[in-house]
Amino acid sequence: MNLKIAAVCTACLCALPAVAGNPEGITALPAASLPWEHTPEGVAFAALDGDRFLEPYMAMVKLPAGLSSPPHVKSATMFGVIISGTMTHSAMGAAPSQSSRLTQGSYYRIPAGLPHISSCVSEVDCLTFLYQDGKFDFLPVDQK
Repeated sequence: MNLKIAAVCTACLCALPAVAGNPEGITALPAASLPWEHTPEGVAFAALDGDRFLEPYMAMVKLPAGLSSPPHVKSATMFGVIISGTMTHSAMGAAPSQSSRLTQGSYYRIPAGLPHISSCVSEVDCLTFLYQDGKFDFLPVDQK
């Protein structure tokens, strides 16, 4: 396993808050109880740890089948693992052949400041676990 990935995963797991009254400090959040918030574009976020608008955070993210984002950048680096569906993340201006189709269990990292397009290219919605090492933002980029 890549040591950077292992460090991020370890940091993510250690950052989960302990459930009150649970002496083992285990957090268990069944899928049916995830606190989903939907954007007008149809993207859904379920917070797992941290306030995504204020600090580094972890969340489950759902993208509707066929959705492609406009070109954009983020101020923080994103780390993700695909849970279901098939996604692509392409640097703006990259040839389509340079985009890997990421399926269940795939890992991705998008550096802060890199203009990119994220797409759910499957016929089913895409679900991903996401860790971002800073607060959430979505800064559109001109396609000139």
